[in-house]
Amino acid sequence: MAFRFIHTSDLHIGRKFANIPQPGDGNIRGRLMEARHAAIARLAEAARARGAGHVLLAGDTFDTATPSAPVIRQALAAMAEAEGVIWWLLPGNHDNMRDAEPLWDTIRKDGPANVIPVTETAPRHMSDEAVLLPCPVAYRAPGSDPTAALPSMASEEGLLRIGLAHGGVTDFTNSGDTIAPDRDRSARLDYLALGDWHGRLRVSDRVHYSGTPEQDRFKHGQRGVCLSVTLDRPGAVPDIEEVATGSFLWQETPLPLTARQDAAAALTEVLPATGRRDILLRVAVSGWANLPQQVALRNAASDAAPDFAHFELRTDALGALFEATDLDAIDRAGALRLAADGLMAEANADDLSQSERDVAADALARLYAYVREDME
Repeated sequence: MAFRFIHTSDLHIGRKFANIPQPGDGNIRGRLMEARHAAIARLAEAARARGAGHVLLAGDTFDTATPSAPVIRQALAAMAEAEGVIWWLLPGNHDNMRDAEPLWDTIRKDGPANVIPVTETAPRHMSDEAVLLPCPVAYRAPGSDPTAALPSMASEEGLLRIGLAHGGVTDFTNSGDTIAPDRDRSARLDYLALGDWHGRLRVSDRVHYSGTPEQDRFKHGQRGVCLSVTLDRPGAVPDIEEVATGSFLWQETPLPLTARQDAAAALTEVLPATGRRDILLRVAVSGWANLPQQVALRNAASDAAPDFAHFELRTDALGALFEATDLDAIDRAGALRLAADGLMAEANADDLSQSERDVAADALARLYAYVREDME
């Protein structure tokens, strides 16, 4: 009889998205926060649709160690509504056991019967077929492999061994808290469900990151998923199915420009044609553009931005081309021309830093835009 469960992680319920600018006529932060809560129902539906009786949440269920009472109660209520589904919640680095001790006490005391906080590094029977081997995060920066205890965790012969942990298999800071990439073999695991990395990542046949079910950054370029995992018998390779759960797409799109290219048309070509209301888009412009094309690009971006949940035009890597006719369009003489000449000199000055030259070039482009706007 196959044993099925849903693997997910990094729900970060209660995240406020302070890094996303809030337009005066929109509520994108509220929409993103609500989407994280709504992911609970989507995970429950994924479990029911696939005959999975368990959802393993591999850390960072909550964004902070001290979420508000409404955030906690509403999340637990949503999980309680998932009839026939048991939720196994592992403390991660954001909601670790030390900093979030009151949170986990509340869940133990007031949580519904189908929500199980796994705050001890000890085997827990999930069914007659499987045992869960959890590795809760004790501190925000533990400084050691969070799965180090797995090889010593015993289980009865013939049971599926399922590990649950939160941390990275790679670490570029030499902190010593990386997860051994062969932990499935050293701990005799049939599956190791990992959290912390917000994108979907396969480490090996038996070791997987599900990523967050609702994306929260531009890094991964796809909507959130969870994993439906089927284990036929101890030692068998798991069957993994990605199940779409995300409602928002965070997308970063490159836009390389060449001199005298129609910048506005080039931007239009890379914009998604449909579903814009649920897309957070960052367009990273590079290459070269003269002043008229820079103005056309900014105007096209301003026209398109209200279609999207969030829109960013990044021009840090866009070089400016200055032509005498462009400066003449600002003014042929007088104070404006003196200002334009001064900005162009600074933009081309070898004795200034690149950031200072970029500021001057951007100011010149804005001056050109203001003057042309007044003339029109």
